[in-house]
Amino acid sequence: MKKILVTLFLAVSLLGYSQQKSIDQKVQELLEKMTLEEKIGQLNQYTGDNTATGPLTINPNKQQEIKEGKIGSMLNVIGYNYTRQYQELAMQSRLKIPLIFGMDVIHGHKTTFPLPLAEAASWDLKLIELSARIAATEAAASGIHWTFAPMVDISRDPRWGRVMEGAGEDTFLGSLIAYARVKGFQGNKIGDINSVMACAKHFAAYGAAVGGRDYNSVDMSDRMLWETYLPPFKATVDAGVATFMNSFNDINGIPATANKYIQRDILKGKWNFNGFVVSDWGSIGEMITHGYCKDDKEAAEKALIAGCDMDMESNTYRFHLAQLINENKVPMSIVDEAVKRILYKKFELGLFDDPFKYCNKERQDKELNNPEHTRIAREIAAKSIVLLKNEKNILPLSKDTKTIAIIGPMVKPKRINHGFWAVDLKDVDSTYIVSQWEGLKNKIGKKTKLLYARGCGVEDTSKAGFQEAIDVANQADVVILSIGERWNMSGEAKSRSNINLPGVQEDLIKELQKTGKPIVVLINAGRPLIFNWTADNMPTIVYTWWLGSEAGNAIADVLFGDYNPSGKLPMTFPREVGQIPIYYNHFNTGRPSINEDKIYKSSYIDLPNTPKFPFGYGLSYTTFKYAELKLSKQKIKLNEDIEVTMTLTNTGKCAGEEVVQLYLQDKFGSVVRPIIELKDFQKVKLEAGESKTLKFVINNDKLSFYNQALEFKSEPGEFNLMIGTSSADIRLRSTFELIH
Repeated sequence: MKKILVTLFLAVSLLGYSQQKSIDQKVQELLEKMTLEEKIGQLNQYTGDNTATGPLTINPNKQQEIKEGKIGSMLNVIGYNYTRQYQELAMQSRLKIPLIFGMDVIHGHKTTFPLPLAEAASWDLKLIELSARIAATEAAASGIHWTFAPMVDISRDPRWGRVMEGAGEDTFLGSLIAYARVKGFQGNKIGDINSVMACAKHFAAYGAAVGGRDYNSVDMSDRMLWETYLPPFKATVDAGVATFMNSFNDINGIPATANKYIQRDILKGKWNFNGFVVSDWGSIGEMITHGYCKDDKEAAEKALIAGCDMDMESNTYRFHLAQLINENKVPMSIVDEAVKRILYKKFELGLFDDPFKYCNKERQDKELNNPEHTRIAREIAAKSIVLLKNEKNILPLSKDTKTIAIIGPMVKPKRINHGFWAVDLKDVDSTYIVSQWEGLKNKIGKKTKLLYARGCGVEDTSKAGFQEAIDVANQADVVILSIGERWNMSGEAKSRSNINLPGVQEDLIKELQKTGKPIVVLINAGRPLIFNWTADNMPTIVYTWWLGSEAGNAIADVLFGDYNPSGKLPMTFPREVGQIPIYYNHFNTGRPSINEDKIYKSSYIDLPNTPKFPFGYGLSYTTFKYAELKLSKQKIKLNEDIEVTMTLTNTGKCAGEEVVQLYLQDKFGSVVRPIIELKDFQKVKLEAGESKTLKFVINNDKLSFYNQALEFKSEPGEFNLMIGTSSADIRLRSTFELIH
């Protein structure tokens, strides 16, 4: 029996090898037939004419160039009919090499899920993977082969508009979410009819742009790069990600698009990444404006040599590579390598066998109208909501409430609930999006009366609508006030120097408070906002982010207790912009401020060091008791693990989910270590009164860090272990020692 199993294993291994070899052989055979012009064409990507996600380049000869094999990929072409039309043009080329169609499917295709930052607040890896799986299914049914997601940039600056695309400030959480999203998009394997190629972006350190200003420079140590910003990208490689996208920024003076260290040395070298790298929109040509290249020709030379395989919308490869090769400035071997990487993915997608396999009207109609997708979107949206305050237990609302007033600029609009980076489906109307008004109407019974007033706009300076809002509030038993930032105030090119609640919205809150009515404040945003008066004076605050097409229903589920909120903040919320960058896992100093002692300490004289709401924070309608912490060992050697157990009990009156967070502190190191670091977590659902014993494992990997020589190692010494409900609310503590 053992011999049979070994033989079977070898047969399966050889089969996998032969299939791998088969694609390599096909790529090589095709490459040998290609002219230089056709090879360069594979490295060239254009946008479609309907949607632009960057500065548009007008090219009236686009269709003819596809027929001539001068374009390898297109982005922003949506729908089975449009992708088929362009693919038919490609089939008129000499070698009939199919196009790859890419799209920014960031948080859903037709069915829109919460913004990625909001989804990260769910701390639910299975659901995050599932949302990407559904997005891939819908996108693939619409002719898309490739999504420019996930964005895995770590960011500690909420002024940066693109925080909405990522998983927040923490490297550990961000790496797990990056892995889950790649698995969701790519499914069982690339080439399945319900999967798309994922793209890890933006490589690298884009989230550390100076001043939180989009496209700005990044200046950091190599150790910070390796320890904080690179791990989520490595997680995507471990998950088998098909492609990478460069970032717009320079890193320590070298634009990422031409940065050999990150592309050749790290990504394709140390990490052995076998997919291909695409520039961001126009980023090769933009190196001229950076002051790094004198013209497009030099930009093309530096980008390709550094490892950027495909040029998105710069036209630098198309117009200059042939001359660079003839002048021996770019080796032909580098061009061939880039072309092979792209062709390999086209074979892997199955496009050479059937260029139109993703262009099917029946499948598109079916997947874009799948009711199961709607159900799951509602569940994920509810789990992404964070309850910030509920001091008077106004929530959950009683379904017997006679009159409810819902006020604010976010109540009735539909499209806004998608947030930024929603796919613009030309042939689909917005009636399927559930507004907050509709969500409440769907939830309340016939005996409950629902009143409405807009109150003000998002950025209004006028208070003309205040009186109507006050009159409506005075008629109600409870008031729901929905405010925040405009849906497109966060996203690409949406950096803000002032992240306070815009306009007169907070003034509206102050006036409504005078009515004496119970008020529930809903805050809609794509980033952490500053709302100090509201945070200090309103007893009930719910952070709803932008939740997608089922936003209205999900919000109603939480407000009425059909779902008990369990979200936890994936980013620190500052008190003032002057604290930024602010993050929980900072280093200590020689003069730390303790208990707000400010005399010759690292502190502000006019502001506490602490945030308004810390990383990992979020309330529930129930309460949880942490107890019985036990460590299997107090001292471990290098190759040993520690088992950590504790008991969690739901001490409240309703079922609920708790995210139990485990943090470590390496007390002394060869380089200074953070005061606290997330190293594990579990999301646990308990019925009222139920207890459960949780187990965590501490291994050497969780104790290791990058030392001054950039070696990922642990060091002997004492560690603090902390378990809590947020980074600032530690319930259980212990210590252990690592012995080398």
